[in-house]
Amino acid sequence: MASKNTFKKMGTSVPTADGKNSSGKAAYDKGAKTALAQLAVTGCFNQTYYTTAEDQLAQVLNLAKQVEPEFIAKVAVYARESGFMKDMPASLVVYLTTVDAVAARKAFPKVINNGKMLRNFVQIVRSGAFGRHNVSSATMKRLIGGWFESRTDDDVFFSSIGNNPSIGDVVKMSRPSPKTKERSALFAHLIGKKMAKFNNEEFEVEGSLPARMAAYEAYRKEPKGELPRAPFEMLTGLTLSDEDWKTIATRATWTQTFKNLNTFSRHNVFKDAAMVKLVADKLRNEKLIKDANVFPYQLLMTYKAVVEGVRGAFTKDEQFEVPREVIEAIQDAMEVAVSNVPALSGNVVLCPDVSGSMSSGQITGFRKGSTTMVRCIDVAGLLAAVFLRRNSTARVLPFEGDVRQVALNPRDSIMTNATKLSAIRGGATNCSAPLALLNKERASVDFVVFVSDYESWSGHYGASRGTPMMEQWAILKARNPNAKLVCIDLTPQTMTQAPDREDILNVGGFSDTVFKVVDAFSQGSKDHWVETIEKVEL
Repeated sequence: MASKNTFKKMGTSVPTADGKNSSGKAAYDKGAKTALAQLAVTGCFNQTYYTTAEDQLAQVLNLAKQVEPEFIAKVAVYARESGFMKDMPASLVVYLTTVDAVAARKAFPKVINNGKMLRNFVQIVRSGAFGRHNVSSATMKRLIGGWFESRTDDDVFFSSIGNNPSIGDVVKMSRPSPKTKERSALFAHLIGKKMAKFNNEEFEVEGSLPARMAAYEAYRKEPKGELPRAPFEMLTGLTLSDEDWKTIATRATWTQTFKNLNTFSRHNVFKDAAMVKLVADKLRNEKLIKDANVFPYQLLMTYKAVVEGVRGAFTKDEQFEVPREVIEAIQDAMEVAVSNVPALSGNVVLCPDVSGSMSSGQITGFRKGSTTMVRCIDVAGLLAAVFLRRNSTARVLPFEGDVRQVALNPRDSIMTNATKLSAIRGGATNCSAPLALLNKERASVDFVVFVSDYESWSGHYGASRGTPMMEQWAILKARNPNAKLVCIDLTPQTMTQAPDREDILNVGGFSDTVFKVVDAFSQGSKDHWVETIEKVEL
C-alpha cells in the first residue's frame, strides 16, 4: 500500500499558519516583500476598520528595513505607475533618500511625476516621519532641482496650485537654479517677490514672466477678453460668466470633467445641448480614460453621486441635475476602464466579502471634506461585478459569517450589480464560508476569486494548524486538482488567509492592473505578484 502522505494529491495539504490577523485568529505572514507591496498599493494613511495611519507608517518602516533598496524603488514605481497611488510611493522615495541615494535617484523621476506628487514628497519630508525635516541635503536639492529642470515654464505654472506646501514653498526651500530670465521671474513670482536677479542683473518680475502666466495675471487684474489658458483651479476662483464656464468645460481634462459634473451643472453648462454632447463624448473617450489612470471605483462613486441624490457628498443646496446622456457616458467609461478584465476558463466562482469590517473600512476620501467615503465593500462589489461582466456564467457568493444570496443579471450594467452587492452588509467575517458551501455541494470548480480584507475570525477553528479557509481549499483541491484561487486584498496589512503557492495568488490594489496580474496567473504564469514587481525597470 503506497504511503498516503508521500503520494497525496498536490495542493491538498494545509500549511501551518505562522501568524495572526488583526482579529487575533490564525493567518499566514505574506513575507516582507509582498507585505510592503500590499501597503504600497492599498495604504492611503487613512483610518480603516483595523488599521490606523500610524500603524501603516510603522509597518512601512519595519518592512522597508527588511528588503533591499532596489526592491523598495521598484515597489514605489509600481505603486505609482501601475497602482496609481500617491502618498505611499512618495513616502517610499523619501525613505530611500535616507538609506540609498542611488535607488532614490532611480525612483524619484518615475514616482514624483507631477506638481502634486512633488508637493506630497516635500510635505512628507517636512513631517519628519522618515528622519528628515527639510530638503537641505545635497541629495534632496539635486532631486528637486532636476524636477524643475525637466519641466517647461508652462509645466511649472500649471503645477502652481495647492498649498501646505505650495510650489512656491518648494522653490523657497530647495532654491533651484533658474537657467533663463523668464524662469527666474517665474520662481520669484511663486514666492511673492516683485524683483528678481538673473546673471547678477536685477529686474522687475511682472514684465518678465512667461507668456502664459503673464496673461493669467493680467486677466486676474482686469477680466476682459479671452479667458486665459491657466490651471483649472485658478480659473474657477475668478468671477466668471456662463460662457466662461463653457470655455472651461471645453478645455477641461478628462479628470477635471469627471470631478466637476455638478459644478458644470450649477453654472448652466448643461443648458447648452452642444456642451452636453461635448462632455459626454469626452467622458466616454477611450484614449482619454486610459490616459487619466482612473480607478474603476471612482467612476462608481461619481455615478452614485450624480444618480442617487449625491448621498452626503454635497449639501442639499448643491444638488443639481446632470443630463442622462452624461450619466450614461459615465457607465460607458466604466466599461472602458475595466476592459482588460480576464475571461476565465471553466467554472468560475466570485466571492466578495460583505462583512462588517468591509462596510466600515474607508479606503480613501471621495471628496475632501465629504462624509461620503469609498468603502472596501464598494470596491469588492465592483470587482465582483466587473468579473461577472466578462465571465457571465460565473457564480457569485457574497459572504460574511455565511454565504448570502443575491440575484444578479450579468447583462445588467456594472454599476447596477456593484450597487446590489455593496448594499448587502453583513457582520462576522468567515472566508471559509464560500468554499465550505462549494464542498458541501461537491461542486466542480476551476477558478475562485476572493475580494476581501481577509480579517477572518468566524467559522470553525478546529485542531488544524492552518486557517479554516485553507482547510476548505484543501478539500476542494482534492476534488478539483487543477483549481486556482485568487485572493485580492483591499487593505494595508501583512497577513492573509491563503499563502502564495502554485495554485494560489495574493494580489492587492484598486487599479485595473490587478486584472492583468490575475489574467497572467490564470494562463499559467509562474510569476506571482512580487515577481511582476521585480521586473519593473528603473
